[in-house]
Amino acid sequence: MMHRRTTLKLAAFAIAALLAGTAAANAESVLRRGNGAEPETIDPHKSTGVPENAIENDLFEGLVAWGPDGKEVPGVAKSWDISDDGTVYTFHLRDDAKWSNGDAVTAADFVYSFQRAVDPKTASDYAPILSPIKNADAIIAGKITDLSQLGVTAPDAHTVVISLNASTPYLLGLLTHNIAMPVHKATVEKFGDQWTRPGNMVSNGPFMLADWVPQSQLTIVKNPNFHDAASVKLDKIIYYPTEDIAEELKRYRAGELDITYDVPSDQVKWVEANMKDEFHNTPYFGTYYYVINLTRDTLGKAQQIRKALALGIDREILVDKITQAGELPAYSWVPPDVPGYQQQFLDFKNESKAQRLEEAKKLLADAGYGPDKPLKIQLLYNTSENHKKIAVAIAAMWKPLGVQLELVNQEWKVYLETRDKKDFDIARAAWIGDYPDPINFLDMFKSDAGARNDAGYNNPKFDELLTTAGATVDPKKRLAILAQAEKVFLDDYAMIPIYHYTTKHMLKPNLVGWEANVLDIHPGRYLSLKS
Repeated sequence: MMHRRTTLKLAAFAIAALLAGTAAANAESVLRRGNGAEPETIDPHKSTGVPENAIENDLFEGLVAWGPDGKEVPGVAKSWDISDDGTVYTFHLRDDAKWSNGDAVTAADFVYSFQRAVDPKTASDYAPILSPIKNADAIIAGKITDLSQLGVTAPDAHTVVISLNASTPYLLGLLTHNIAMPVHKATVEKFGDQWTRPGNMVSNGPFMLADWVPQSQLTIVKNPNFHDAASVKLDKIIYYPTEDIAEELKRYRAGELDITYDVPSDQVKWVEANMKDEFHNTPYFGTYYYVINLTRDTLGKAQQIRKALALGIDREILVDKITQAGELPAYSWVPPDVPGYQQQFLDFKNESKAQRLEEAKKLLADAGYGPDKPLKIQLLYNTSENHKKIAVAIAAMWKPLGVQLELVNQEWKVYLETRDKKDFDIARAAWIGDYPDPINFLDMFKSDAGARNDAGYNNPKFDELLTTAGATVDPKKRLAILAQAEKVFLDDYAMIPIYHYTTKHMLKPNLVGWEANVLDIHPGRYLSLKS
């Protein structure tokens, strides 16, 4: 009898387990990600921010893609050959690459997409980073109007050839960038600016757009036509824009999010003490900085005032008391630990704080400013409690020098528009490296870099050094020239580096596949949730 009851219990348990397993198998696997600001656009040739890039990495796949560890892996290209002189890359496309509507992804798609990216009509902020490609600069500048002159060709449906001006050792990293992602020509031409809307968009990545409710959520679902769909474990990812990161942390703790975009600096100590296993804080390839509008008279023409402002910021206090998450005080533009690169520094890095303040006061006095005649300037920043706290602290640091700082807060899209129009004195900004090479930080300040050059910086010597580096084949010599360029740039004080980032995320314990990396790249195709 006892044996029979046990058998019945086991049978009942087995049935329950089977039913539970069936239910689990049928349940959707949904990942909910905090994603910072509301995306400005998810057109990969027009977007500029980290929130947009995270989504585009799930929607699109370029010739080269990101692996789970933030390293380059084959994307639509299964392999490639590089000419002996490093100036011609031949990419061989996989046979099973498809768009989300079932169309085949062909070499012609990449030719069209690269041409669209550099076409002045597209007005892409990022187009200049494609300048290593033959004739890209001339097309971007409007000097060549025939887009077929771009050094990207398709000898057949499965081969893409990229011809370069000179050997470009970082090309594969560059091709992981959203500017190098393909777009579906028929869709773009049919819908124009509306091609990125739900119901219109066709993409070729592991996920496809399902829904987008601005300021609320953006939903992507698994793309059954993706060539490696069988390995994608998530059915759906919902991105939540949350500029209020204190509110984001509350939603995470309430179980509404699986991943946060950030953690409020004033709660870092608390989560370290109370939620240590879920707090992930790692080095990040980025620099937080204040950019100075050089197109305006007072700051643009007076290098000594810009230097005084840089001298007057106590970076150690900011990272110890405000950000509090292990950030490094920044005295350089390019972050540390770039392989083979000699980081450059502001010339006062080794001076004492007292020496810096004394020099700052003297420089401002020489320019006619001081406590009796304050320098009145505005600081533009986008909505974020952390940005506000840093701005308030810096305003307090500058006040004894005779600087009267007015804080101007705008939400992300308005802030970007204001910055692009150069309607500011000083603006908070940040740059996160797209690939681990110093050119990714330096070339945005070339005089012809367009809107990416948010300072309006223009120094022929700096431009010349970057051009020379671009034509230098020897990797060591190239990096040495780039270091010279960084030093020229720092000495001009076109911007004020403040700190080098760390990433701060809260991750649910059942999240699988998250690998820490300095680029903070975590494609959804490699993530899953344990039930």
